[in-house]
Amino acid sequence: MKRTFITRLPNKAGAFLKATRIVAQSGANITRVSYNKAVDLHVLFLEVSGSQAQLDTIAVRLNDVGYILNEDNPGKTILLEFHLPNVPSAVLPVLELIDSFNFNITYMSGQENDTDHQDLKVGIYIQDPAQTKAFLDRAAKLCEMRVLNYDKSQKVLDNTVFYLSFAHQLASTLHLPQEDMDALIADSNLLMQHLDEKGEAPHKTFSYIGKIAEMLHSFKGENFRARISQRSLFGGFTMHIIEPPCGGNTYILEKNRKLLFIDCGFPCYKDEMLKIFRSLFPNFDNMERTLIVTHADIDHCGLHDLFDTFYVNEETRLNFALQNNGLPDLREQNRICAPYNRICKLMTGYTPPDMHTLRIIEHTEPASDAPISPRGTLEFEGLTLRVFDGNGGHFKGEIVLVDDAHRIVFSGDIMVNIKGFSKEQYDFNLLAPYLMTTVNLDSRRAAAERKYLQSLFPTDVYTYCCGHGAIMDPNA
Repeated sequence: MKRTFITRLPNKAGAFLKATRIVAQSGANITRVSYNKAVDLHVLFLEVSGSQAQLDTIAVRLNDVGYILNEDNPGKTILLEFHLPNVPSAVLPVLELIDSFNFNITYMSGQENDTDHQDLKVGIYIQDPAQTKAFLDRAAKLCEMRVLNYDKSQKVLDNTVFYLSFAHQLASTLHLPQEDMDALIADSNLLMQHLDEKGEAPHKTFSYIGKIAEMLHSFKGENFRARISQRSLFGGFTMHIIEPPCGGNTYILEKNRKLLFIDCGFPCYKDEMLKIFRSLFPNFDNMERTLIVTHADIDHCGLHDLFDTFYVNEETRLNFALQNNGLPDLREQNRICAPYNRICKLMTGYTPPDMHTLRIIEHTEPASDAPISPRGTLEFEGLTLRVFDGNGGHFKGEIVLVDDAHRIVFSGDIMVNIKGFSKEQYDFNLLAPYLMTTVNLDSRRAAAERKYLQSLFPTDVYTYCCGHGAIMDPNA
């Protein structure tokens, strides 16, 4: 085990040698020494590795010769690196923050490097790990910061360093601006608290979120290999199916140079999806485009700004109104889901839709307590789509669209075809639940919803266009 002794040595030759001999005679090992005469003429920080008995013996002997400054609370040291703008007085906010916590600086080193930034290394000595946590939270908001060295025996400090490192790594991967970086740190902190309350180690969950960020980034550009297919339907309709490597499917009904989109994918893949749309429809930018989403998860509604008209029900409209007013949306009102959901928004560049584009699907059917209940209809170029409300098991405001003429059910995430996943989809969906602990708001209600939907529209009669995975075709 290790202990840091904060000693106060006399300013005379041989003082450090005397302290070193005390450690050596006990059989312990000095693992780090920190002394800066410019900061404090007398204070020496001595980190020692040894057994409990050895460390106790050292403490007694150092105290006997008058070297111990405060052995009742020996404290810990931490080494930080601040990435500061190369402008006058940039270091002042850092020093003022350290001073406000009454921390002792044990080491400082900084130098400009012919760039617009400079790295400043600062060692600080602290006695309360909880106080260090508060300091790191505030320091991370001043500028980019890395924790270079700390005592991993302190659980609170260890967790704090871990989530800060995670946030900085994620921000670097996704090229986030400072404002988003601050939000990411705040939600990482909240997530850490939730995990700590449950007695769970954070490393696995944070690792999975990091892997999702890496996967999202890895599919950009030419690596965005979506499965694309078409079906000719009677009545002059064509259905286009886009299955991205990650995120929800997009279905497009086409007739008379008009397009009805059912869901539309992650916002981070706007360029990639536009390339597909313009390949399928050379006059895409001038075509009449309408969107309806099965639910408001961001991988189903992320490209909302491509549409002049966007159909929703009342709950989905409420979800977007909350987002536009900076309030927790319907998924974030679940305390456990909230930090994961906000992190996912940051990872994908999500912004809420313009409320002026929203059109309410009127409730024209009698209210029902069934897991799936009829709402009304939506007309598109002579085709009638029946609209059903779900019970909110997966997400509040979720709907199902049924095309009776062609016997097609657009189920959203109420039905997911796991057997029809590509390798990329399988890998991503294996990780995705860790963003929100579970993909459902209420798994019991979601199971009842799924069972009831299939009783209304049997899978051996109806084709299911699922939220994820290949189409489930009764004739296949």
